[in-house]
Amino acid sequence: MARALIIGCGCRGRELGVTLLGRGWQVRGTTRTDAGLATIDSMGIEARIADPNRVGSVVEQLGDVSLVVWALGSAEGDASALNGPRLERMLEQIVDTPVRGFVYDGAGSAPAVDLKAGAALVREAGKRWRIPVTVVEAQPSEWAAAAADAADRLIGL
Repeated sequence: MARALIIGCGCRGRELGVTLLGRGWQVRGTTRTDAGLATIDSMGIEARIADPNRVGSVVEQLGDVSLVVWALGSAEGDASALNGPRLERMLEQIVDTPVRGFVYDGAGSAPAVDLKAGAALVREAGKRWRIPVTVVEAQPSEWAAAAADAADRLIGL
């Protein structure tokens, strides 16, 4: 059974998690706060504290993960860091893990320039390390379904 790690399991991440659960996936979602744990857990998603600004805290969650979803297109905080150096570091770290696919949230409230830069990093990492990747740029109302379809395609389900 495939397991997804949703980094940034806020509103859209939780919607994606529920969609993946319905498709038979095991799903783990991250939050930066203790308050977020209960909300994620109540939806049947395995909740973990991990901060994408501290990539090591996210890497600790990868041991049994098939697919990573970087769902931070609308995350609070420094969008240029989250979709730049933090994302780049994360992509470097997944090379030596069981991860077989990476989905990037290329749409959201973050500045378009930051999302485009992140999408370029993801595509380059896919070429460099031969990791199947995709950038999901769907509208918010369609994003979870589009990301779930991308996850299924990347893992071959």
